[in-house]
Amino acid sequence: MPIDAHIKNMSARKQAVLRTSHEYGMPNRVETWLGAGVPMVIGRREGYRIWDIDGHELQDFHINGGTYNLGHRHPECVAQLIQGLETLDVGNHHFPSEVRGKLSKMLAERAPGDLHYTVFTPSGSEANDVAIKTARKATGRRKIVAFDIAYHGHSGFSGAVGENTNAKYFGSAFEQDFLQVPYNDIDALDTMLKSEDVALLMVETLPATFGFPLPDADYYAQVRQLCDRYGTLLLADEVQTGMMRSGKLWAFENYGIVPDMMVTGKGLGAGLYPMGALVMSKKVGAWLEENGWGYVSTFGGSELGCHVALKALEITTAQSTQDNVADLTIYMRQGLDKLRARYPFFCDIRQLGVIFALGFDDKMGGMQMSVALYQEGLWAMFAGYDRRYLQFKLGILANHAFCDEALNKLEAALQNVSSS
Repeated sequence: MPIDAHIKNMSARKQAVLRTSHEYGMPNRVETWLGAGVPMVIGRREGYRIWDIDGHELQDFHINGGTYNLGHRHPECVAQLIQGLETLDVGNHHFPSEVRGKLSKMLAERAPGDLHYTVFTPSGSEANDVAIKTARKATGRRKIVAFDIAYHGHSGFSGAVGENTNAKYFGSAFEQDFLQVPYNDIDALDTMLKSEDVALLMVETLPATFGFPLPDADYYAQVRQLCDRYGTLLLADEVQTGMMRSGKLWAFENYGIVPDMMVTGKGLGAGLYPMGALVMSKKVGAWLEENGWGYVSTFGGSELGCHVALKALEITTAQSTQDNVADLTIYMRQGLDKLRARYPFFCDIRQLGVIFALGFDDKMGGMQMSVALYQEGLWAMFAGYDRRYLQFKLGILANHAFCDEALNKLEAALQNVSSS
């Protein structure tokens, strides 16, 4: 599709960026965003705000899935990175590292139960890949089960897990080994696991790309019981729901369970360095005791990345941060409830801590609101697997004034969409 008609009134700089990106890197994405009315090219970014290179200012309620949990370019994390560059670089993944050891220890200390060993990767997707191999080694089984509405990544095995449209597109669905089960259906899960040939159940604690649907209160307790009964390992994917977004460091802690493995990423690197991690019990991760090179990655566990992640975890777990999340959980919900009462189009709110998804009375309502909010100066991403919903991701260090500004913009967008 020609893009000239979409970009003719933009600055020369922005046109150049869009033309180059379209020609050499992401033609379909450029066309899709231009066609949707979101011609965004991010320039300056600071705190929970981003600016298009033409100057359009936006509150960031997308935060790239939690990558900017602490905001863009958090000053303490930037200082940590700069300080690390005085003596560190990526490091050598073959050898022990002081900073990597410190981060491994910190993750073990901040994880519940017997979660202990950590394998670092460049992304959450790759951490999920390692988890699948680990489960197969630990159980001697091959089958992997995940929710049919879940997203666990696009790399390797992770792309075949959960919602697998993209895996099918690339001929990599491997459907004999990667199975799907309906979310929040304990009977269907029982039927799936009772054959006792499933190595791993992967759960996205709240499936983000489907708009963070909440499970029944006792669902995960029953999931844990079924996994124990049938010898299936349980993994919690906390890439988008972890790092204090739920009011606890890991969202699964809200449901009183401990998985056998946990994956984190995105916010772990504070938006400054790509970081992913698989944290697992000693029993599950026993292969590390006999095969130190069972997984290697030149950039997984980069010493610079670990140095930044130490500061990110320190800020995230501070009592002041926990108190702020608890306050925002109530404050933002009160404002959203008032708006929902006034606008019938705004029909649902899903929430756990500062994880929000807003539901609208149209099959494309989330996408419509995403575009309308962009025009008002707020960027929030629609849920890709259920476009009735808008992911509304408040940062954990935000304040009341920021919330009030966002609520005003949300009301303006609601007025525009409701009247169109």
